[in-house]
Amino acid sequence: MLIDISHERAQALLRQRNMFALAAAGLGVALVIAGGLAATRDREVVLVPTVAKPLTVSSAGVSADYLELVTRDTALILLNRSPEGLDYWMNQILGLADPASHGRLKAELVKIVEEQRGSDVTQAFVLESMKVDPAALTSEVRGTLKTFVGAQVIASDTRTFRFSWSYRGLRLALAGFAQISTDKPEDAKS
Repeated sequence: MLIDISHERAQALLRQRNMFALAAAGLGVALVIAGGLAATRDREVVLVPTVAKPLTVSSAGVSADYLELVTRDTALILLNRSPEGLDYWMNQILGLADPASHGRLKAELVKIVEEQRGSDVTQAFVLESMKVDPAALTSEVRGTLKTFVGAQVIASDTRTFRFSWSYRGLRLALAGFAQISTDKPEDAKS
């Protein structure tokens, strides 16, 4: 009786061993095939024509060059606007927003859209200088902000704006923006 039980147990263990061996062999073949496909595939590199030097993204942090390019593009999107493109303008900025700051940024942008919709007021920003701090994830842009009504310039002031960023995973996202106060009191948000 014990011999029968022992024999059944040994046969069950042999079946398990054989199944594990087949599974291991199948996974080994799949690994070899996947490795071969990965080695023979063409590499794809995304080339951006406006970037003069190669950029890399790392989980260690944001490089100063990358932060500068993202700040430049964000500043130009954020500070150049006209009544005709307000919905597109707001959607582009919200697409850059950090999920944790999305609601606050959207409230600020909706207020700007409501003020400007239906008017003839257009805003243009000419970038003059920029400072970036990758360690603090902040950047500042300085330039001339021109306000037009129709084709006539009604204001042209030199202003400085600060951008706050968040970096999670490999995504740099806009956490906030504000105008840095100058000698004369002005609206803190633009």
